[in-house]
Amino acid sequence: KASRAVGNAVGANPVALLIPCHRVIRQSGALGGYRWGSARKQMAQMWEQLRQEPTEL
Repeated sequence: KASRAVGNAVGANPVALLIPCHRVIRQSGALGGYRWGSARKQMAQMWEQLRQEPTEL
């Protein structure tokens, strides 16, 4: 399956912030696995979301 190939590529990614493998989620919407742990995956996703949201001054 293609999903297994994506998972293998993501797991072998040594530069996670340059190649954004933290954006890969399961079909169910769950975070799924991450080479550096699911807490870091969630933090990376939250950091990206905060960077995109407009700030009010």
